[in-house]
Amino acid sequence: RGILSTCYANLRAPISLPEAHKILAARYETEPFVRVHAAGQFPHVKHVAGSNFCDIGVAVDARTQRLIVVSAEDNLVKGASGQAIQNMNLMCGFEETTGIKNAAIFP
Repeated sequence: RGILSTCYANLRAPISLPEAHKILAARYETEPFVRVHAAGQFPHVKHVAGSNFCDIGVAVDARTQRLIVVSAEDNLVKGASGQAIQNMNLMCGFEETTGIKNAAIFP
């Protein structure tokens, strides 16, 4: 009940972890179901189980000049039913979070 993804991207130019985190946090600051963790901290599937949230963490490997992004989501809620409700809300003009903004089943 969850997907933990680790994605790597080769950087064209050096970037610090605080800079990378700032860019990612700014991109998702208005998204109600995306939570960006503090710089250097990574999400766990147990924190999103039973919720419509996608948690994201970021790191920079200065040695290899790679950006590392880790995401966690509940594939039953965010991946299917929650996403369908979220899309329906947007299509019907409802508040995007209607009926699906709840706390995860944790602990």
